[in-house]
Amino acid sequence: MGRIYGENIPVKPAFPDAVPKTKRAANPDEKGLLLYIHVPFCHSRCHYCSFHSQSFNQVTFTWYFKLLLQEIALWGGRLKKPKLRTIYFGGGTPSLLPLSHLNQIMKALDTHFTFTQGMETTIEANPDSAQDVSYFRGLLSMGFNRLSLGMQSLNDLDLQIMGRPHSVGMTHASYDAARRAGFGNIGLDLIWGLPNQRLKTWIDQLKNVAEMRPEHISAYNLTLEPGTVMARNCTPDGEFPLPSEKEQGRMFIYGAEYLESMGYMHYEVSNFARMGFMSTHNSGYWDGSDYLGLGPSAVSTLGRRRFTTPRYMDEYDAYVRGALVGNDFEDLTDEDLLTERIMLSLRTSRGLDLKDFRKLAGYDLVKRHEKLIAALHRENLVRISQGRLRLTKNGMLVSNVIIQRLAYED
Repeated sequence: MGRIYGENIPVKPAFPDAVPKTKRAANPDEKGLLLYIHVPFCHSRCHYCSFHSQSFNQVTFTWYFKLLLQEIALWGGRLKKPKLRTIYFGGGTPSLLPLSHLNQIMKALDTHFTFTQGMETTIEANPDSAQDVSYFRGLLSMGFNRLSLGMQSLNDLDLQIMGRPHSVGMTHASYDAARRAGFGNIGLDLIWGLPNQRLKTWIDQLKNVAEMRPEHISAYNLTLEPGTVMARNCTPDGEFPLPSEKEQGRMFIYGAEYLESMGYMHYEVSNFARMGFMSTHNSGYWDGSDYLGLGPSAVSTLGRRRFTTPRYMDEYDAYVRGALVGNDFEDLTDEDLLTERIMLSLRTSRGLDLKDFRKLAGYDLVKRHEKLIAALHRENLVRISQGRLRLTKNGMLVSNVIIQRLAYED
């Protein structure tokens, strides 16, 4: 239930001249494209993080900024100024970007892409780099209408163990500044299953978060990524042992039930929102919409082609200067697309539309896995209602296993 991720000489086009119509979307441009911009800078690397980032310095930032503006222009031209449904600045720490530079990026996007009415525009911010009311007012003035604040915990010891550069006090200061500036759509990110955390401490924390009344809450189970500090320290006999699987299961179930009781709809395994505040951008990923990623290490899926922008600055430079030529791409097969439809749909509260899937796949998923689905239903792991296959909360706890069997086993 964690978060749904020598020298390279570019030799192949990373994108075909025309986007093929596919089973992923009857008309990818009808609703608009999802646009993600990766900002690969942080004050320091958190102890659990495996995403691509580096320490902020002016020379590297200037290099990145110049290349990003070029990449925006190139993709806008290649896709013929496509409509955008969402813009999402993620990282890294996007709130490290000065307002003047963010404004230039937004102007470039407005020039080379087509903004749509009511477009959701999100920026991620960390409490240590965004506490000034004037900064948030500046974001609002250039079109940002959704803020994702990386609080991660309301416990200072947890933050220290995770290597976060902020305190609980900074979190409240940042949140209050955003509210005073006028942000009416704020999401808070949390991580649960932390060392020495228990059900009571998790529920108590959720109560404190609910009192802040954010519009959206993302609650991710700690994932120990290979090579990270926490992967080394959080072993059964290590310095920071994790809660047992049983305890973590209770934290997920009772935590979700508590948030629902407070008016937050559990619309995806790790995401909760008040009515009308589901993340349009993330929901687009789960619906299988096309998305374009800009910036180092960003991933894109356009039609049947999926590709990743080079992650290191010298390779990113060659990629942009070579007019977006790279070699890290794959063409998705029908089987790939069907597998992803199962995986992404079952992560959501809406579940998998069985009639729609039958049209795409040419077979009935329930009949093919009749015995398995019957067994899962008896164990209260899945349910079928209104033509959709859905995971229960208990099913979400073991979603990876269920999806693996439904998607890969005949």
